[in-house]
Amino acid sequence: MKFTKMHGIGNDYIYVNCFEETVNEPEKVSVILSDVRKGIGSDGLVLIMPSDKADFRMRMFNIDGSEGKMCGNATRCIGKYVYEKGLTDKKEITLETLSGIKYLTLSVNSDNKVELVQVDMGKAILEPEKIPMNYSGERFIDIPVEVNGKNYNLTCVSMGNPHAVLFTENISDLKLEKIGPYFENHELFPERINTEFIEVIDGHTLNMRVWERGSGETFACGTGACASAVAAVLNNYCKYDEEILIHLRGGDLRITYKSNGTVMMTGPAAFICDGTVDDNYINEMKENL
Repeated sequence: MKFTKMHGIGNDYIYVNCFEETVNEPEKVSVILSDVRKGIGSDGLVLIMPSDKADFRMRMFNIDGSEGKMCGNATRCIGKYVYEKGLTDKKEITLETLSGIKYLTLSVNSDNKVELVQVDMGKAILEPEKIPMNYSGERFIDIPVEVNGKNYNLTCVSMGNPHAVLFTENISDLKLEKIGPYFENHELFPERINTEFIEVIDGHTLNMRVWERGSGETFACGTGACASAVAAVLNNYCKYDEEILIHLRGGDLRITYKSNGTVMMTGPAAFICDGTVDDNYINEMKENL
C-alpha cells in the first residue's frame, strides 16, 4: 500500500490515495501505522476518497482507531496533496467530511506549490445538545466544571467535533498527560471531548495547547484553534471579524470568527515523505489487535 506522510504545523497523519488504494479495516490500520516503533508513527490515518457530493471526501482515524468527524489540519494537507499530486487543477476545492462540506482556497506560488490553504470551516455550533453535552442550557460559556476535584471555567464549541476551551495562565507548565484524560472522559461529554488550554497574549494573539480525544496531546489541532478563537470572542478577549493569531506547539494558524457565525482558518501544510507498507505485515499485525 502506498502512503504519503504530511503534517499541518506538526499535526502529522498518514495519507492514502483511495482513488488508487483500498484500505480494509481502516480503524485497525490506523492503530498499526500510527505506532512510532512498529509502524510509521503519526497522529492517525487519513483517507482521500471519491465523493458524489464534493470534489473529494476525507475519512480520518485517530491513534486509537476511533473515527473523527473532522480535522482542520488534515483538510489543509488534503488541499495541498490533491493539487500537487495532480488529482485536480482547481484552486478552490470542496471536501466532504462527516461534519459537512468544507471549502478550501489554495494559495499557489510561482513554482506551482501550495504555500497556504484557507478553509471555510462553516459555522461554530454552540448548542450543548449538538456539541454534544449532557447539559440542558442554551449555551455553555465560561461555566465552572469540576474536573478531578478542581473547578475550571469552560466554554464549549463544536466545529464538527466537540471542544472544551479553558483560559488560563502559564500553559507551558501544565501536565497535560495527567489532567488531559480527566477532561476527555468527563461525564459531561457523552462522546468524549477535545480540550484546549489557552493563554491570552492580547486581543489578537493566543497561545494554545491541546489534548485531543483518542490521541493525547498533539502539536496542533485546526478545529481546536477555531473553537479557541470562537471562545475567545465569546469571552470578550477578542473581537468578531478580526484575525486572531494562534501559536500552537507545531506552528501558527490564523483564525477569523465572523459576525455571521462562520469560522475561517488559514495555515500551511507540508509533505514529509512517500512510501509503501507491506500488506502482509499489516495483515499479521491486525491479528494481534
